[in-house]
Amino acid sequence: MKMKIKSILAKPFAGYIHKQIRKGMETAVADQQEIFQQLIKAGAKTIFGKDHDFAAIKTHADFVKQVPIRDYEAFKPYIEKIKQGTHNVLWKGQPLYLSKTSGTTSGVKYIPITKDSIPNHINTARNALLCYMSETGNTKFADGKLIFLSGSPELERVGGIPTGRLSGIVNHHVPKYLRSNQLPSFTTNCIEEWEDKLDKIVDETINQNMTLISGIPPWMQMYFDRLTEKSGKKVGELFPNFNVMVQGGVNFEPYKARLLESIGRPVDCIELFPASEGFFAFQDSQTEEGLLLNTNSGIFFEFVPAGEIFNENPTRLTLGEVKTGENYALIVNSNAGLWGYNIGDTIKFVSTDPYRIVVTGRTKHFISAFGEHVISEEVETALLLAAAEENIPITEFTVAPKISTDAGKSYHEWFIEFENKPADMNAFSKKVDDNLRKKNVYYDDLIGGNILQQLKISPVKKNGFIDYMKSIGKLGGQNKVPRLSNDRKIAEELKKFVYQNGQ
Repeated sequence: MKMKIKSILAKPFAGYIHKQIRKGMETAVADQQEIFQQLIKAGAKTIFGKDHDFAAIKTHADFVKQVPIRDYEAFKPYIEKIKQGTHNVLWKGQPLYLSKTSGTTSGVKYIPITKDSIPNHINTARNALLCYMSETGNTKFADGKLIFLSGSPELERVGGIPTGRLSGIVNHHVPKYLRSNQLPSFTTNCIEEWEDKLDKIVDETINQNMTLISGIPPWMQMYFDRLTEKSGKKVGELFPNFNVMVQGGVNFEPYKARLLESIGRPVDCIELFPASEGFFAFQDSQTEEGLLLNTNSGIFFEFVPAGEIFNENPTRLTLGEVKTGENYALIVNSNAGLWGYNIGDTIKFVSTDPYRIVVTGRTKHFISAFGEHVISEEVETALLLAAAEENIPITEFTVAPKISTDAGKSYHEWFIEFENKPADMNAFSKKVDDNLRKKNVYYDDLIGGNILQQLKISPVKKNGFIDYMKSIGKLGGQNKVPRLSNDRKIAEELKKFVYQNGQ
């Protein structure tokens, strides 16, 4: 009976928080304006604020003139000062932590997390669960065992500042009342080698009453596969009380069918949009599309039309100026001391009342080798529609251009790991190609004009993507395979893991 107390106490708290969040939906634009003023006031006393004359900034238009959009590389000189122990660089004092993340373009990145910004990371995940509890009435999962497949919580010191993976940092802030429910053990969580860690996690959880499982979808899939290998049972049978799956880090849709197939029955899903730079959005409803933008959590957002992100002076919109259906690069300004920071993700609003978004891809992950500018959202939709129609679960995939140097025409090469390969690969390829042509007018013109030939699929062997990630030392943690590359770097490596002659 003692354990049941958590789910009983959760109900009124969930109702209270859900009500606050619904109130915040009404005041989102005003909240953003207020956060902007607070950030500028606090930022004026910093080295960055003095360099950019924050004292003269009164409006967003002033801010745009004073503060250019930067990516990590351009921000690095300020981060280096922090790492050398300098105070008041980007925010008052020193950061509480540096979140260490492997950037796709910049090698290792160090992102500050401050005393003021840590609640954004901790409370948003909590709020997503409380909204779910309030909406569905399901609080039972709070009484069982919960797992978050995360990076190691061990921290090193850089310039005297505790430094580590975001998921490891957050692990130190799990509320006391959930500690007794949390798996795996701290010792297991500290194992760096992903496959050893996974085996230990399976050993520690296989006989437990697991009720909530959380992590990045490809790594949850590996966990589910190991559980089934070991027990001979589907995950839903092994854990009869497992009914909430929380995921983030990548678009969930491409993984959803196979994950649910591994579970063997429906479970509720909660999607999150966390990053080292901030916790930007979360799924607040099981019935509405998209993730609720975190408009009152220390972050002031700007939105740049995706096609302009690499322009010298792109349009920078505030929340009140956005439209649904447009692709925007997400720019953040925050109480972690990020200013005009391009996080590299593109989003689209599916609703502006309230402000709900879907993540559509990465600003640097696209294919435009032939002028087609295909983005992640388009390839994911094209493949998933064909896979759903043919009932073919997809494990993982990525796409690269193949530029022909001989008489043949160039094409897009799709590396796909199928759960079961399509009976007719050519027919399946055509379906995916037709779907992509409907999604992208430039691609359609290139195929129609006989400049490109139809896409070709290179089927990847079972666990080929896992073996590829292992071969480049990026298995586990928060690492993921980009959906799209504008070059052949990944493609050439992946060729080692492809079935030869379709076998």
